[in-house]
Amino acid sequence: MLLRNTDPFRDLDRLTQQMLGTTNRPAVMPMDAWREGDRFVIEFDLPGVARESIDLDVERNVLTVRAERVARNGDWEMLASERPRGVFSRQLVLGDNLDLDRIEAAYDGGVLRLVVPVAERAKPRKIEVGVGSPSERTAIDA
Repeated sequence: MLLRNTDPFRDLDRLTQQMLGTTNRPAVMPMDAWREGDRFVIEFDLPGVARESIDLDVERNVLTVRAERVARNGDWEMLASERPRGVFSRQLVLGDNLDLDRIEAAYDGGVLRLVVPVAERAKPRKIEVGVGSPSERTAIDA
C-alpha cells in the first residue's frame, strides 16, 4: 500500500520555485560568463535539449538564445514532473567592444558554449610618440 501525504503549501512552493526560480536555481537557462584574454565565454546549461532546437540571434548588440525541451508523449502515467518543458528564451545585452560578427557556438553534453571575441578597435594598442608638434611633422624620403 502506498501512503501519500499531500501538503498544498509545499506543492505551491515547489510550483513557484519552478516557475520563478530561486537565487540558487534560476528557472530558465542557468548561465556562467567569464573573460579569457581577448575573448568572452558564455555557457548555458540546456540538458535534454536537442541541438536542432537551439536558435541564436544577434540584433544590434542583443544576443537572444532560444531552446526547446519537448515533452515526452506516450502511453504511460507521469509519476513526478519537476523538469521544466517547453520553449526557453534568454537575452543578453553585449557591449560595443565585442566582435558580434565572429561569435562561435558549440553544444556538447547539454552545455551551449558561446565564444565572443573582443573587437580589434577595443584592444589596447601602443601610440607612437613623435618629436615636435603633430602639425609640424612632414614625411621624409630616404
